[in-house]
Amino acid sequence: MEVQAEHLLPARRWADRLKFAGPILAVGVLAMALFVLHRMAQEIHIHEIKAAILNTPLWHILLAIAFTGVSFMALAAYDVLAVRSSVDGPVDLKTAAFAGAAGYAVSNALGFPIMTGGSVRYRLYSAAGLNVADISRVVTIAWATFWLGTGLVVGIVLAIDPGGVARVTGLGRGICLAIALALLAVIGGFVAWVSTGDRTLNLFSFSIAMPDRRTVLAQLAAGAIDFVTAGATLYVLLPHAVAPNIASFAVVYAAALTAGIIAHTPGGLGVFEATLITGLGLAGTPQVLGSLILYRVIYYVLPLLLAALSLAGVEIARRRAHIAAASQSVTRVVQAFVPPLAGGLVFLGGVVLLISITLPHSGFRLDFLADVVPQPFVEASHLAASVVGVLLLVIARGLIARLAPAWNAAVVLLAAGAVFSLVKGLDWEEAIILGAFTAFLVIFRDAFYRAGRVQDLRPSFRWLILMASFIAVTMWLGFFFYRHVEYSNELWWDFAWEGNASRFLRALVFIGMVAAIITVDAVINRPRRARHQAGTEVPDEIRALVAASPKPHAALALLGDKRFLTADGGKAFLMYGVSGRSWIAMGDAIGDGAQAADLTWRFRELADQRAGRVVFYAVGADHLPLYIDMGLSLHKIGEVARVDLAGFSLEGSSRQELRYVDRRATKEGLSFEVLPKAAVAAAVGDLTRVSDAWLDTRNAKEKGFSLGAFSPGYVAEFDCAVMKKDGRIVAFANLWRGAQKAELAIDLMRYEPGASKILMDALLVRILLYAKAEGYRWFNLGAAPLSGMPTHRLAPAWNRLGALIFRHGEKFYPFEGLRAFKEKFSPVWQPQYIACRGGTLALPQILVDVAALIAGGRLEIIRK
Repeated sequence: MEVQAEHLLPARRWADRLKFAGPILAVGVLAMALFVLHRMAQEIHIHEIKAAILNTPLWHILLAIAFTGVSFMALAAYDVLAVRSSVDGPVDLKTAAFAGAAGYAVSNALGFPIMTGGSVRYRLYSAAGLNVADISRVVTIAWATFWLGTGLVVGIVLAIDPGGVARVTGLGRGICLAIALALLAVIGGFVAWVSTGDRTLNLFSFSIAMPDRRTVLAQLAAGAIDFVTAGATLYVLLPHAVAPNIASFAVVYAAALTAGIIAHTPGGLGVFEATLITGLGLAGTPQVLGSLILYRVIYYVLPLLLAALSLAGVEIARRRAHIAAASQSVTRVVQAFVPPLAGGLVFLGGVVLLISITLPHSGFRLDFLADVVPQPFVEASHLAASVVGVLLLVIARGLIARLAPAWNAAVVLLAAGAVFSLVKGLDWEEAIILGAFTAFLVIFRDAFYRAGRVQDLRPSFRWLILMASFIAVTMWLGFFFYRHVEYSNELWWDFAWEGNASRFLRALVFIGMVAAIITVDAVINRPRRARHQAGTEVPDEIRALVAASPKPHAALALLGDKRFLTADGGKAFLMYGVSGRSWIAMGDAIGDGAQAADLTWRFRELADQRAGRVVFYAVGADHLPLYIDMGLSLHKIGEVARVDLAGFSLEGSSRQELRYVDRRATKEGLSFEVLPKAAVAAAVGDLTRVSDAWLDTRNAKEKGFSLGAFSPGYVAEFDCAVMKKDGRIVAFANLWRGAQKAELAIDLMRYEPGASKILMDALLVRILLYAKAEGYRWFNLGAAPLSGMPTHRLAPAWNRLGALIFRHGEKFYPFEGLRAFKEKFSPVWQPQYIACRGGTLALPQILVDVAALIAGGRLEIIRK
């Protein structure tokens, strides 16, 4: 199986390179947006923006809140329609509506919608019983609903008022009308297409079943309502003196949303504003900036806070009333949503502190502090608050992953931030916000159960980009607020009660230093998982279970390169290894059926508690229902060849080739012998010579985990079948014996190059005859990687890729040749699977992790 991962490495390397393209593009777009905003806001003062916010009519604010409510109802409808049209599963409409509204509340606030909103949906829907493929369809259809609605509204407004839009955007009237007709024609054609019957969209290797006409029309309505009400939230906040015509606003608003999505900043922060202001020609107006700030608070922050408060209320009520088992499914759904929401709140807490250090402090509050707090305490608290803000941005990612250390750190940092907020400027508003976030985390303490280390809190590359985006916005805000302050070197050392600009500059240095340290640490100390070293002593209880198992592959436990999990009753065990984020079990659990099933669940829980990705590698068909019940995805990785020994012989026309091999072996003076375990140690020198010669001709190294590795101690654990020539061992294979003579298998099978052209065939024939004579029912020839993969156009993408590699990958590995060699013995082919979380999208990384375990490290994967 390691070869599959080796073959995927070039594609994996390209994927690793391309994954940086999106974040780099996002940083570029954000930098351009901040430059545009800086140029536009040259003459605007913070007091003017504050006055504009305070002068906004109350009924405009209430109307914006109402539009926000309607918009989120439409967002909830996205997922309801997607679930109804694409999933035949157990998800009720309330759960779908909750997932839609909650997912967008988090992704709107944090950005990176796939990582944030997608995480929310994955947790909610997987808890409700959906697999990864179903969740992907739901997310895809919900995303399509947004674009359908946006395209419909933009097409209509362009068709109604092409001249007005042309005057604002600079496009010609004819171009605007052509765009309108094109949009409406595409949408109308799509509706007509799905109206003709069942339709499937084939995109590259993916196939998506299209919803029916009724659902598509409902999607258009929901998307249009969302777009109109979201835009109306901002439009009613704009002062009448600068508000553009509705058609122009709709087109520019759609462009601003698109630019914000590309930037991946939280809610498109900075990019959305720059695009909107530039497109509508509203530069230099503090009223517009005030309206945009209100829009951010109402449409982005308010839904996130309301979701947090409602979940906290549900949890408090649940604990007080001791909700019965019938309501536990609701509780699980709520608990599934807590980690991403908590991550969003803590990230928001960091943003609050970072923005706070840029704002000038109230003179009244500073005068009050001057009477009760020494000035050095105020200065130190200002710097400490900036550091806490950056650390909260880092910790938020660990909360999304349910890490207990992240919860501990977040509670301490939020509480410290609240104290620093009071001491640095009597900012009681920030202290209340941070205190509320702390209370939320305390209420939902049970949701953060995964053990971890401080190293696990290191941010990923994408998270670093997200942090950098917000720090960049903070820097811009500070320089915007203090751009009228004359800069001088003395400004850095101006420790005065009124020295707001000086405090900002000093805090900015601290922010930069902390962010740089975090970045360098994350780059240099990328998470590395210690591998279990070969040669570990195997406990006696494991040896006993191996000897009692009818499954020969249980003998892999004796390699000494695995960790073990044993059942409480002592009648079952599971062997596994850890590679990257993957916790990989080697095959099914071994032992008593009931205890083995419980043990499998325990391993699933263990991986989850360690924030790992659970993988069951090379499992058979017998236990597939158990893996399905766990919510795992199943992917075929090949077939295992098993010979029914009751019907095996060298007689008949179909066995002519095997009879020829057997007779020729006799003529060449090759003799067969099975060395008992007690006699193997005496022959280990000859076995080592053969093994070394076999490895040298292939320029290969020993593998492990799923394959035996030659060592004197390991080989001496088994009987060994050998072929001798002139009394000298020229080939060998160690024998795995299943209990009750259920099955015999071979592990290492090696020969001396040049001894005979038919040496391996002859050795196998003699072993098969020996197994039959010993009374074994089956003989296991081992696996044929990627064998038996379906090639139908509707088969999963992984299966079609595997079939392609199987047919055309002979340059890298003899896939077809290996299957053809085993086919000579007329075996029964049985499928073999990998069960994992994450579906097809996570499979390449999982295969690399598996290959690293087999090869002995990631650098060893590329070696044969």
